[in-house]
Amino acid sequence: MNDILLFSLLTLGLLGAIMAIVLYLVAQKFKVIEDPTIDLVEDILPKANCGGCGFPGCRNFAEILVKQANEQQNIDGFNCPVGGNAVMKEVASILGLEVQEQAPMIAVVRCNGSKANSPSKVIYDGPASCAFAHNLFSGEGGCQYGCLGLGDCVDACDFDAIHMNPLTGLPEVNDKCTACNACVKACPRGIIELRRKGPKDRRIFVSCINEEKGGPAKKNCSVACIGCSKCFQVCPFDAITMKNNLAYIDFIACKLCRKCVEVCPTDAILEINFPLRKPKPAVEDKKTSTEKTATVATIKQDTSSESTV
Repeated sequence: MNDILLFSLLTLGLLGAIMAIVLYLVAQKFKVIEDPTIDLVEDILPKANCGGCGFPGCRNFAEILVKQANEQQNIDGFNCPVGGNAVMKEVASILGLEVQEQAPMIAVVRCNGSKANSPSKVIYDGPASCAFAHNLFSGEGGCQYGCLGLGDCVDACDFDAIHMNPLTGLPEVNDKCTACNACVKACPRGIIELRRKGPKDRRIFVSCINEEKGGPAKKNCSVACIGCSKCFQVCPFDAITMKNNLAYIDFIACKLCRKCVEVCPTDAILEINFPLRKPKPAVEDKKTSTEKTATVATIKQDTSSESTV
C-alpha cells in the first residue's frame, strides 16, 4: 500500500515538474519585452482613463506615443485633453520629440430649448435615460432635435463638469470640463460639441441643431434657428455655413466680431463671456426734431419780446 502511494506521489511530482518546464519554455518563447519608456510616459499621464485621447486608457495611449517615437514620427496629432499642453510637453521631452500646443477645448450645449423657450406639450413618464427616450418620442417640447433633459451627459462625466439646471431643464458645462468627449458620445441627439474655449473664454455658436424649416422650428421653440441666412450674409470671415435650414459657425474661422449675433431674429446665436453691449442712442424722427426746433424758437421769441417790453 505504501509502495503504491509513493509511486503515485512520484508520478504526480514528475508530471508537475515536466509541465512547469514546458510552461517556462513557452513563456520564454512568447515573452513580450516592453519598452521601459512606456512606464515613464504612463506615470506622467493623469490616470483618468477617460478615453478623451481616443484610446482605451492611459496605458494604451502611452504605448502608442512610445511607438510613434520609436518610428521617428511626431506626436502632434495626439493629445491628452485632461493633462493639456503641460502634460504633452513633458511626454514629448521624455520621447525626445517636440509637440505643438493645442488650443484648449470645452464642451458646449447646442440647444437653448429651455422650459421657457420650448414649453412642454406632453409629460414624459418613463426611464430617466436620454438614450431610451430618444427612441420613444420627440421630446416634451415637441422638437425632435432638442435636448431631452434626462442627464445622460451628466452621468457620463467623470469630472463633475456638467449639471442639469432645474430651472431651464438643460445641461450646463462649467470650467471643470476637460474636453474628454464623454458627454458628446453620451448624448443620443448630438447636441453637445467640443469647441475652442476662445480668448478670454469667449465663444460664439448657434445654439440649435433643428433642421426643420422656419415655421415648424419656431412652433416648437421660440429661439430655434429658422435658416434665414442673415448671419451668413453679414459674416466678413466666411465662418458661417448654411445647410439643411441651419446655420453653423466654424470656431476656427470665427473672429468673434459678433455681427451675426446682432442680426439673428430669433436669438439662436449665443455669445458667451462677452461684455454687455452698450445701448444704442435713441434716434429721433425728423418730425419730432422739427417740432422741438420750432418750440425752442417760439420760446426764444417770447423771451425776446418780454425783454423789449
